[in-house]
Amino acid sequence: QARKTMQEAGVPVVPGTKEPVYTAKEALEEAKKIGFPIMIKASSGGGGKGMRVSESEADFEENFNTAQRESINSFADDTMYLERYVGRPRHVEVQILGDKFGTAVQLGERDCSIQRRHQKMIEESPSIAIDEKTRKAMGDMAVKAAKAVGYTNAGTVEFLLDKNNNFYFIEINTRIQVEHGVTELVTGIDLIKEQLRIASGNRLEYSQKDIQLRGHAIEVRINAENPDKNFAPCPGNIDVLHIPGGNGVRIDTAVYTGYRIPPFYDSMILKVMAYDKDRKSAINKLRSVLGEIIIEGVTTNLDFQYDILNNNNFIEGRINTDFIKDNYGY
Repeated sequence: QARKTMQEAGVPVVPGTKEPVYTAKEALEEAKKIGFPIMIKASSGGGGKGMRVSESEADFEENFNTAQRESINSFADDTMYLERYVGRPRHVEVQILGDKFGTAVQLGERDCSIQRRHQKMIEESPSIAIDEKTRKAMGDMAVKAAKAVGYTNAGTVEFLLDKNNNFYFIEINTRIQVEHGVTELVTGIDLIKEQLRIASGNRLEYSQKDIQLRGHAIEVRINAENPDKNFAPCPGNIDVLHIPGGNGVRIDTAVYTGYRIPPFYDSMILKVMAYDKDRKSAINKLRSVLGEIIIEGVTTNLDFQYDILNNNNFIEGRINTDFIKDNYGY
């Protein structure tokens, strides 16, 4: 339904099915029309669940059935759809705010291309992959998408960006996101405060011309997981925790020395952000911050994230959604 609505509003979408599919047989017929490789996606999906890439007819049925089973187990929904697979794209999303009076604004983009199994690991704003013309076009489309559905409160319009700087709508996340802090750092706008104001029935205080991106912000997600054991979750007791601070440093967390990480939830325990005048300075600052964090008692991906920040391909901006697989084999 989201894809249909965006198409009607003139927002570019990845070519795919117009109606949901429920069986591998009917899905294969649609896949042949769209063309391979193809992305099989769960309608209720999120966080990479219910998603598989099929390279050809030979592996389509197996991938479809696997994705559908995952969707049923995770979301109790067997509704699937198909999209043409965009190879090695960047994942760029635009933050939006909409009030109950029909006003919507966009607060710039975040580049979330550093992912593992479709789960974001590093996010930054602004994206160095796009020029001002593309930035404006993408922002305008995000606002158009928001207005097409009468969107209220905070949300994120997500796009895939191909190697030719063509962008395609993939979804709207109708909530605040993990990475909202990087947008707050480059815009100076408190998104949670704006959520509460909008929910209280107030008008947006900002027009589009009031919103300017200044400097560069990067966030890494620190998870209680073991990269050497296929990123297996590592619940347990935090014996020692040291969190540094400083100008342009922001760390969002709820854990502390003595905190016991339960096995029942997402493994993320800290969001570590750095803000500075430009991307190079922000990377240097974030690298320094990660070097000072101490977490003892549980295994985390802290060293793995530090290694990415020192990777020349990352530093020089040669990134896409296959970055971790290409550079580290995961």
